[in-house]
Amino acid sequence: MGELLRFLPAGSDSFLIELADLETAQALFDRLQEKGLSGVKELIPAARTVMVRFDPLETDRAQLADLIAGMDLSVRMAREGSFFEIPVVYDGEDLGDVAGLLGWTVEELIRRHSEAIFTVAFTGFAPGFSYMTCDDPAFDVPRRKSPRVRIPAGSVAIGGRFGGIYPSDSPGGWQLLGTTPWRMWDTQRERPALLAPGDRVRFRRLSAQQSAPVSMASAKPTAPAPPESGLTITRSDRPALYQDLGRAGRADQGISESGALDRFALSEANLCVGNPRDATVIEITFGGLSLLADRPVTLAVTGAPCPLTIHRSDRRDVVVPLGRPFALDAGDELRIGLPPEGMRSYLALRGGFQVAAVIGSTSTDTLAKVGPEPIAPGDILVPAERRSMAVDPFRPLPWPLPRSGETVTLDTILGPRSDWFTDKGLETLVSQSWQVTAESSRVGMRLSGSIPLERRDAAELASEGTALGAIQVPHSGQPVLFLADHPLTGGYPVIGVIAAHHLDLAGQLPIGANIRFNPIAPFDPLVKETIR
Repeated sequence: MGELLRFLPAGSDSFLIELADLETAQALFDRLQEKGLSGVKELIPAARTVMVRFDPLETDRAQLADLIAGMDLSVRMAREGSFFEIPVVYDGEDLGDVAGLLGWTVEELIRRHSEAIFTVAFTGFAPGFSYMTCDDPAFDVPRRKSPRVRIPAGSVAIGGRFGGIYPSDSPGGWQLLGTTPWRMWDTQRERPALLAPGDRVRFRRLSAQQSAPVSMASAKPTAPAPPESGLTITRSDRPALYQDLGRAGRADQGISESGALDRFALSEANLCVGNPRDATVIEITFGGLSLLADRPVTLAVTGAPCPLTIHRSDRRDVVVPLGRPFALDAGDELRIGLPPEGMRSYLALRGGFQVAAVIGSTSTDTLAKVGPEPIAPGDILVPAERRSMAVDPFRPLPWPLPRSGETVTLDTILGPRSDWFTDKGLETLVSQSWQVTAESSRVGMRLSGSIPLERRDAAELASEGTALGAIQVPHSGQPVLFLADHPLTGGYPVIGVIAAHHLDLAGQLPIGANIRFNPIAPFDPLVKETIR
């Protein structure tokens, strides 16, 4: 008898393959990498699943399911790696809670954790984050009922049957046991991630007074001299970010795609000024940015309709339109106000910006801490002066964007974990409005509804791949809508995923707006048996 596989929908261009256990999931991942199926863009292995991202113009879930069901999963590859002894100060906020859950004293918890051997099974969530299995089977504790908004880099944690170390400051729902000074992710190293699948780890206890060298860290390169000429940022109420279309296909390094939240607006800004549609732009969140030109330049702003004013060197003010190219002369200052609707605006410069790519993209990933530094007052933007096409003053006029207090309908594809919720929970998802709260960012929007989503039980979900637009539901029942900088994997069930054609709209929802989810297809898992 072969393996039973469930193919669960996860948005417009992704699905999850659910398997019996970690070993089978690893075997399937190995086969998929070996076969290289046409149309498959990316694979994200996890505890009992493999997420497959595909090109809908080349293939679909049903066609790939038939091909995958014909694979032999009985062959298991041996995985061996390096051994690391990682120092840790056991000062975690959840030590007492975890000890209580396991029926141990805090001292016994620390002793057993530092005696155990952990093995890296797969990577995900964020660059440098490794999911590690433990040779002590007693380590099996639930995640927190509500994830923390910020967990410091270097936090040593456990969740379910896995251990891990947070490589950067990020949200998370694992139980915190301690901290390590070692860097899990460093783009200056030949291998940025310290740990890789197959590596083994033992934690060495440090006292708070002891210190340990930062391991595997290369010397930081000398920072380049700041530019002396260009477009000087004179005001930035919030950090602005360089963005392009992101880092597709980097899941093997634990990196999500990132990129502009409103990709259509990015392309429109570039087309206005004659750039390639995927050229780097500046993403401005809720306006409040000004810049001073030291040379003639051509710019365009799209997306959230900020008031645009040019303050001339002769003290005259000139209002310029959204979604149209305009010129600045030397000494002119562009002032970008607050938008009455939408959330994010995109500033394109004819000829592009001179900014270094990091791992194949100029996008700033706020969760992974990968990409150029955020733009702040005093920074100078350097024109790249690349060859461009003619400016286009006749781009289509932008359509209205949502305002705070308004209700927006987002088409939704149910799955991959719709069956983790009761009929009442599914009805609640679509029958009530969900407000975008202030605890929202490029990583995701925390939503609030009067009735939380009801689950069938409080079971723990093994960590698995997550898609852009995923509606993840922690134990509180208040969902989080994942945006461009979302973690690659997560441990709370995803009830549905926003359809691809509404992702740009989701990225423009301001705080205080309301969402109504509109399922456009029933939850339809496929079940197939592999051939032995």
